[in-house]
Amino acid sequence: VQLQASGGGLVQAGGSLRLSCAASGTIFSINGMGWYRQPLGKQRELVAAISRGGSTNYADSVKGRFDISRDNAKNTVYLQMNSLKPEDTAVYYCNANVLVDRWYNTGDYWGQGTLVTVSS
Repeated sequence: VQLQASGGGLVQAGGSLRLSCAASGTIFSINGMGWYRQPLGKQRELVAAISRGGSTNYADSVKGRFDISRDNAKNTVYLQMNSLKPEDTAVYYCNANVLVDRWYNTGDYWGQGTLVTVSS
């Protein structure tokens, strides 16, 4: 299973970006999907997560500004980021818990990371 993230870049404060992450490979179904971020010199933290049924949760710091969604038919998760702030600058990683066979074996997979830089 591979996760391919895209959509990062440089944006001014107050701007918007949309991240995408597509999963491919031997996938029976995908359970939870999420986005994490790691600012330079800091630990990785959860930004937002979404269940297969669409239930979501967000870090307090992004509530009301970020929106996570997914397309189960495309095995893809999105993160719409609005009203971006300089403190949102980080490498963003997508994550997926994948059902890989009919014996209910699962694996936790990570994308390669995409850099988001918000200038003041």
